[in-house]
Amino acid sequence: MAFALRKNDSDFEPQPIADINVTPLVDVMLVLLIVFMVAAPLMTAGVPVDLPKTQAKQLDDQQPPIVVSVDANGAFFVDKREAGANEGLLALLQESSGGAKDRRVHIRADKAVPYGKVAEAMGVISSAGYAKVALVSEAAPGGARAASR
Repeated sequence: MAFALRKNDSDFEPQPIADINVTPLVDVMLVLLIVFMVAAPLMTAGVPVDLPKTQAKQLDDQQPPIVVSVDANGAFFVDKREAGANEGLLALLQESSGGAKDRRVHIRADKAVPYGKVAEAMGVISSAGYAKVALVSEAAPGGARAASR
């Protein structure tokens, strides 16, 4: 490549630059990325609205969950009524739910109960068609720090 040292150097003809400078394009794209990353969470936030007061009753579709308990001896209870074996558990469960399979079922088990008994109760409940099954436990005294020790 030749350099022009004088203004009247007629041997020097500047060549057109064939390279594309992508640095400004990358800078603009990074700035747009940052702008959208900051703006996206703000677009999903709800609008504060002062709701009107009405005299309508609350919807009564929230029924309390059916509580299935397993005591330290491995006996099954449905809402404080002893269920006996698997067939008794299923019968009391259907009686408590009134045949509604969409009711929530909470399983409470003593910590001395073998895991097999809890799994057996879960199996009977899920095979009966109840899909909303949850295990109930107590929080550790002292929160997450006590659990991590």
